[in-house]
Amino acid sequence: MEVSPHYIDILSDSTGETAEKVVRAALLQFPGAGTQIRLHTRVRSLEGARTILERSAADRALVLFTVVAPEMREFIHQSSYELKVDAVDLIGSLIAKIGSFLEQKPLNLPSAMLPLSDEYFRRIESVEFAVKSDDGREPRNFRKADLLLLGVSRTSKTPLSTLLAQRGLKVANYPIVLGVEPPPEVDQAPQDCCVGLTIALEQLVQIRRARLKQLGMPVDTNYGLRDHVREELQFAQDIFNKHPTWPVIDVTGRAIEETAVIILETLRNRDEAKARAAAGGLL
Repeated sequence: MEVSPHYIDILSDSTGETAEKVVRAALLQFPGAGTQIRLHTRVRSLEGARTILERSAADRALVLFTVVAPEMREFIHQSSYELKVDAVDLIGSLIAKIGSFLEQKPLNLPSAMLPLSDEYFRRIESVEFAVKSDDGREPRNFRKADLLLLGVSRTSKTPLSTLLAQRGLKVANYPIVLGVEPPPEVDQAPQDCCVGLTIALEQLVQIRRARLKQLGMPVDTNYGLRDHVREELQFAQDIFNKHPTWPVIDVTGRAIEETAVIILETLRNRDEAKARAAAGGLL
């Protein structure tokens, strides 16, 4: 007997990105649930919202919405009750709480309609920097980077660089290759911005062999051989040992989001230590 899928409809007056991330994070707690997410973005008319809710009712879907206009939020609440749709307002109560806390009235404008901030342009600049500085390209950028990630192939350097760049950090990364010493630009970069990435041998072998299969290449090349991978990891560790101030983060079994949080915490601890040292020097 075929089981009908569980639908979650995300309704947003902007990109829906925030709501989608929240839902996907929550769904990690329900592996194998067979849930399908349907994203409805830039919904700014009552008619458009009603059409989506009617379909949700027909499919017995759960609706999660991020809408800032009060009249639209009220319409969705009313329509959901009328159509017997289970709906969750992800942002309305939060806006109200923050407004009460700040004793201010919200603008009630979708984020896509708000003026572009300096932070937005900083993030765009950081993403462009990460693309130009990926995989060891443009070593001269190492000295300009807020963060330099170093590790062997398949330790998530590129996705981490992209994710952290979206936080406004200028990130470069350098691939450690067996027998090849890092260029002098690595030592010329601010050493408190360098972070080593490592991973367990068995997981790295599995990841690389899966990658080779994906590319239609034989898995018995050096790239996927256990002994060769072990030598690569040891070579990388030797480089890390020569730079004892570099924090080394083990990415084994970690999602890139988790690793990114660890890196951000490391940078925050570094900055706090600098601030304490500077304050101590003034006493």
